[in-house]
Amino acid sequence: MVDMKGTQLIHEYLRHNKKFPHVFCAGCGHGIVLGSLIRSIHGLGLSKDEVCVVAGIGCSGRLAAYVDFNTVHTTHGRALTFATGIKMAKPGMHVIVVMGDGDSMAIGGNHLIHAARRNIGVTALILNNNIYGMTGGQCSPTTPSGSFSMTTPMGQMEQSFDCVELCSAAKANYVARGTVFHVKKLDKMIMDGISNPGFGVVEILTPCHTQYGRKNKYKTPVDMYKTLKKDVIDIDRYNKLSEADKAKKVPSGVFVQKDEPGLEEKFYEMAANCQGGL
Repeated sequence: MVDMKGTQLIHEYLRHNKKFPHVFCAGCGHGIVLGSLIRSIHGLGLSKDEVCVVAGIGCSGRLAAYVDFNTVHTTHGRALTFATGIKMAKPGMHVIVVMGDGDSMAIGGNHLIHAARRNIGVTALILNNNIYGMTGGQCSPTTPSGSFSMTTPMGQMEQSFDCVELCSAAKANYVARGTVFHVKKLDKMIMDGISNPGFGVVEILTPCHTQYGRKNKYKTPVDMYKTLKKDVIDIDRYNKLSEADKAKKVPSGVFVQKDEPGLEEKFYEMAANCQGGL
């Protein structure tokens, strides 16, 4: 593995025929996720040909266009279905799915639940910015109750999904939550998610000041990063808080880690048995 760091490392994994700068707004955390993903793949010593990045529609979907791996930019909410097919056909490939909160838990919500239930061996990175950013700032399944959006001008009245609880209940093999502020921890979570067998989910809290922050009294993107720093705490520290204090904080870390074989491993073992190979 070539010893590269910082910008030199990131540039090594970008597609140089794509037009830069990227489309992300000032203060968006998606570029930090892009860097974390590249560092994680490089840290695992994977070649570009061993990796396939699959993305859906939305701001997060642009990540697949910028990186020099095998990539697929799919339809809205269907990234996990394409990724499932790729993993079943190419079980040795590391398939990483990049989705937003709306892409993964609204239009693609059923696919997320069943990918976790099937325990297909792909790694899902869910970039949760609490809003539909690209399409104008509509309320998403993770928009917090009481928050304002283009479609909830008087405040969100519904309950929001907890991505970690949802994926844990659906039996994913690996479930973690990180943020774009705590980036070193995020690098390790993504590396562990890629290395772990079966279905892995890393929820990544990332600010959208353009569509969410401005409507919810965050004067600048920096204020949103300060909130991540203040309110998102390690799960061990979180568990020691009173119930009243827990309501003010968000736990981060690894919530589930199992080593059960993925669906593709079971399938190819069954196929070998049927052919008398074992």
